[in-house]
Amino acid sequence: MDLQTKINFHEQSNNQIDYNSNVLLIGSCFSENIGNKLEYFKFRNFQNPFGILFHPFAIECLIENAVFNRNFSEKDVFIFNEIWHCFDAHSKLSSPSKKKLVDTLNNNIDLTHQLINKSTQIIVTLGTAWVYRNINTNQIVANCHKVPQQQFIKELLEVNTIHQSLTNIVELIRSINQYTSIIFTVSPVRHLKDGFIENTQSKSHLICAIHQLLSNSEESRNLNYFPSYEIMMDELRDYRFYAEDMIHPNRTAINYIWEKFQSVWISKDASITMDRVDAIQKGLQHKPFNPQSQSHQVFLQKLEALKEQLQSQFPHIVF
Repeated sequence: MDLQTKINFHEQSNNQIDYNSNVLLIGSCFSENIGNKLEYFKFRNFQNPFGILFHPFAIECLIENAVFNRNFSEKDVFIFNEIWHCFDAHSKLSSPSKKKLVDTLNNNIDLTHQLINKSTQIIVTLGTAWVYRNINTNQIVANCHKVPQQQFIKELLEVNTIHQSLTNIVELIRSINQYTSIIFTVSPVRHLKDGFIENTQSKSHLICAIHQLLSNSEESRNLNYFPSYEIMMDELRDYRFYAEDMIHPNRTAINYIWEKFQSVWISKDASITMDRVDAIQKGLQHKPFNPQSQSHQVFLQKLEALKEQLQSQFPHIVF
């Protein structure tokens, strides 16, 4: 008896991730779930240099600024509730110091340019098609930073508008790195503050735009789609796979989706190294009854030998 309807993955992807890869993850909070897994297994990766970005325009803005090395100035930041913010970045970059925020923005723009240039895979996770337009500037913001809502107009991006934004993202990336694989995915996190029907509209617009992009043979070279949203909605359609807020995937769901991702995007050779990394990680988390015992000292020596052996093969791995 089969108690699930499962999504079929017909073949493994080309340009799979291994321990020589450089992976850049940009977008909604689900990109950090995948990124944290890559971090745990010690793949070279970097997550969200401008913090979590929920919609396509915010991601496009970051990549465009990075590709053209555009610097931020004091006119690009504002103070609210005694903290300096930038409408193009997540609040994790905000600072009590105006200078520190501007410096952080510019440093991360430079970093993003470098990351795009050397990335072998770029994972773009789209969260929502709902955006907020600043009434004063007529600009769509990446984050409202809890500024009063009457200062913004809420809009739903149309499918063709999203498709054009995704096309721009791909062209910008390829202008400095034509070989990287770009993996699009839609976050399984539902934005229920927008409303149940509105969330469904939003996700459907994102999915339609991505597949419109992939269906164009001229645009689709090294472009891929990973169905994290569909796995959550179809294979894991039970509230036992959700966190207490009934919105975010819980650890079991994240692990399940990661296993699917691994089966398609992580090379078999890398999987062997992952087992070695996992054994070391679990060893480092081990809490002995008696830290001074002879048996524990032997355990630590063996663990250190395993680390040295692995690091001799992959010098970038640091525990």
